[in-house]
Amino acid sequence: CSMTLESILEDLRKDPWPVASDKRVARCTGCAFSVATSLLDLALPRRGARVMMFVGGPCTSGPGAIVSRLKTDDIRSHADLARNAEPLHKPACEFYSSLAGRHGSKDPKAHKKKWEQTPGNDARSMHVVDVFACALDQVGMLEMGELVEKTGGHMVLGDSFGQSVFKESLRRVFRTYEPDVPEDGGKMQMAFGATMEVLTSKEFKVSGAIGPVTSLHRKGPNVSDIEVGRGGTNTWSLGGIDPSTTVAIYFDIVNPGTSPLPDGKRRLIQFLTRYQHSNGRTRLRSTTLCGTWYNPPGDDKRPPPPPPNAGGYNHPGMAPQQQPSPVKMSFDQEAAAVLLARVAVERTDTEEVADVLRWVDRSLIRLCAKFADYTPDDPNSFRLSPELSLFPQFVFHLRRSQFLQLFNSSPDEAAYYRYILNKENTTNSLVMIQPTLLSYSFNGPPQPALLDSQSVRPDTILLLDTFFHVVVFHGETCAAWREQRYHEQEEHVAFRNLLEAPQADAQMIMDNRFPVPRYILCDQHKSEARFLMAKLNPSVTHNNEGAGAQVFTDDVSLRVFMEHLMKLAVQS
Repeated sequence: CSMTLESILEDLRKDPWPVASDKRVARCTGCAFSVATSLLDLALPRRGARVMMFVGGPCTSGPGAIVSRLKTDDIRSHADLARNAEPLHKPACEFYSSLAGRHGSKDPKAHKKKWEQTPGNDARSMHVVDVFACALDQVGMLEMGELVEKTGGHMVLGDSFGQSVFKESLRRVFRTYEPDVPEDGGKMQMAFGATMEVLTSKEFKVSGAIGPVTSLHRKGPNVSDIEVGRGGTNTWSLGGIDPSTTVAIYFDIVNPGTSPLPDGKRRLIQFLTRYQHSNGRTRLRSTTLCGTWYNPPGDDKRPPPPPPNAGGYNHPGMAPQQQPSPVKMSFDQEAAAVLLARVAVERTDTEEVADVLRWVDRSLIRLCAKFADYTPDDPNSFRLSPELSLFPQFVFHLRRSQFLQLFNSSPDEAAYYRYILNKENTTNSLVMIQPTLLSYSFNGPPQPALLDSQSVRPDTILLLDTFFHVVVFHGETCAAWREQRYHEQEEHVAFRNLLEAPQADAQMIMDNRFPVPRYILCDQHKSEARFLMAKLNPSVTHNNEGAGAQVFTDDVSLRVFMEHLMKLAVQS
């Protein structure tokens, strides 16, 4: 089988037909997708399989075309999409969505009957579509994104097929389990035709899911009327999955506040995940979670009220006998930041980015107003417990991230970044929202550094991990020493070790990640330093002075952001 595949690849030749200088290459990407999915439907109707598309330019001919062949016609931009001035965008989206064999829209009511009547829909859910796009121009990731999402496929975006971003990412699609893993040793880390059903106790219901899922429109008693993401159901199709696939589930508490639950009442959640393993066998995994409900104390059990004008029970000088709220003490700010980010990204499909940013701000203000400790109308008294102290910082970086800011990114890049965010786990998603920064110097071992412009120093080396990029940034002095080749001299072995340490750590990061991030080696004041400077908190700009590198931006700093948050949260 492998020899046959290799011989087919070796026999492939570039299209010899000449292309006029004023025209684009004729590409029938949509037709190729249609043929590939049809062949799999006939050859492997109920077995897992993958369609892997390697595309180096936009589709210009046939169904799925996103631009004409004339180079005088520009490919669509964010401004064109906002004005609905791109006539090829909507037909292309509908075509690629229809190839998934499900419904051609995210509106379940409009396509429920079509889905139910589509022959072979069970077979089509077994087939995964991956897109590897390597080009300097856009290729249509935005239009093909719904097809990839519905089938649970992979997206990889690079500049050329010669980069490690493509080569290593393709290799890691076919990763296998370690030989000593029971039952799965040596098998590929992929599964097909996955579905997930969520069951709950009667006190709360399922509002929806956000991730690489498609609603199966199965109603149940635990389905809420309030929809978040893919709502209106408690069962979803995931298509292809791997050990890193992550889905966000949102719930709605329906128990009325007038009838408190008995003390010690437990809540139950059960996830039923069914999938076809890479060995061809169908597996069912049941995951059950249990916990106790918290009832706020009634009026007869409340502690004595605090002094007048003390801000209710969110007052720093509250009675010491009052117990802290378990809801507040158990708040997972990392998971909450990722859940908020997924909802924000989901809302960008139907709302303007400015409206989404205002919704994010209001959500943060309401949270701080309810759970922070403060005296009304006194911003200086504002305090957040350790369980919530980092959440505003996450929201600050989310607002400045490529997920909600479209400046300096194409529609393809925005679609790619948002798809990866909705598929990765909490740890990786948090790195995308707030990148990690390590500082290397002669003063000691590597230390975590603040994601701030003050961390940029001439005699240090910084390692930035944004998930999509891994940047090794040399300060001005370190870059000058390297140019003078001090690291090649025996008496400067410490400097050589300093140069090698961040590069070794960067390689460790890239070895364990999919898709493989782009590796950038840059120096202070050089062009590629923008990959680091754009992520830093602009505490030092051209409008003020201070230690560290200047960031030329009009964005507010984290300090100004927190001052406005405290002022709005304590308003009575």
